[in-house]
Amino acid sequence: MTDSPTRVLSDAELDLLELALGGGLPPSALAGALPGLPADVVLTDAENTPLARVTRTDADTDADAVVLEPLKPLAAAIGPQWDAAVRRPAREVRTELASGPGHDGNTLGLLVTEVPTAEESETAAALAAGSAVVLLLVPAARRAPEPGAVGAPGLVRAAHALAGTLTERTGARVTTAVVPWSGPAGTDLHDVAASYGAVRVETLAAHRTPATAERVAALPRVRDEAVRALYPPASAAEVVRAASGGHRQGTVVFFTGLSGSGKSTVARALAAELEDDGLGTTLLDGDEVRHHLSKGLGFDRESRETNVERIGYVAALVAKHGGTAVAAPIAPFAAGRAKVRALAEQAGARFVLVHVSTPLEVCEARDRKGFYARARAGEIADFTGISSPYEEPDDAELVIDTSVVSVDAAVDAVRAHLSATG
Repeated sequence: MTDSPTRVLSDAELDLLELALGGGLPPSALAGALPGLPADVVLTDAENTPLARVTRTDADTDADAVVLEPLKPLAAAIGPQWDAAVRRPAREVRTELASGPGHDGNTLGLLVTEVPTAEESETAAALAAGSAVVLLLVPAARRAPEPGAVGAPGLVRAAHALAGTLTERTGARVTTAVVPWSGPAGTDLHDVAASYGAVRVETLAAHRTPATAERVAALPRVRDEAVRALYPPASAAEVVRAASGGHRQGTVVFFTGLSGSGKSTVARALAAELEDDGLGTTLLDGDEVRHHLSKGLGFDRESRETNVERIGYVAALVAKHGGTAVAAPIAPFAAGRAKVRALAEQAGARFVLVHVSTPLEVCEARDRKGFYARARAGEIADFTGISSPYEEPDDAELVIDTSVVSVDAAVDAVRAHLSATG
């Protein structure tokens, strides 16, 4: 595996990989969506974890000519869109539907691409009338939604509510499934729905009447119009301006800990929840920053300090303008962490240092990338915890050991601290 070239996947490409590994997309479609792939390549995430190998058996692009071999599990986060009860491989959902009660070979698939309006809920009930099995498919992207748009967590919650309504009103067996999906990428969502077991496929939002579509589009203007009706022009302008551009104190949540401690997993989950709450949140993961902001830096002490300071500088800029920055580098040295704290405080931001104190032996046992084994074999120099020190912080606002605390509980602890100090 180490002899094969690698390709680091973006969030959208990770969605496609997850879909293909689960049988929701042919391997050839995945390869076609990743132009320039060598004949044999290992696909990795931003942390360089080898996830899958793609091999072309010949020059053709037929499905049988592309082999997709899973290597390591894809990292998961938390939130309703990551619930294992609904985020399942397409082949598993398809098999369950075919073997379950009431299956008549005519499963109705409803694509929930937007939060259903009352009108669309009625449409769904009408479409489901007479169907024994209904499959609600919720496209969920890893990337954050556009500002003001309902993201994957909200879509899943809305789909669950719709499933309850359809079950009650039609008596159908209703299954909800999350589809990792960021966009077309050369394939059609209706085709993907078929791979999950849907025979008839309808997109609920496509049944939205022009009148309802107009009302939905007008929602952002409703408040402004109400303000202008209540205040004289000059006052209304100030109220609207304050609501749209009002400044709040920004926040930097800075996770530090050994490789494999779980800091990136907790940071991703926290950022997703804060984003779902409507807070503008920027995630600065250590490995991803290495690919972009700090590309070219080494792993000697000076380079590591520079990397951490760059992360701190960007996080402070985000927080200076009222945003929330969540960072998760190893940040092994106290002096570097102190600089990051100072940058945040100089920007007028709240700074929360979270020490993810998972023991070294647990981190080694979790080692998805094989770095600890290589470091102990002398293949990696200056590896934190093995051949380079980790200076445990004595000024952390929170200390979390993910060997005894779940990701959900860790996120809850950070959120509780933010609420208590906000």
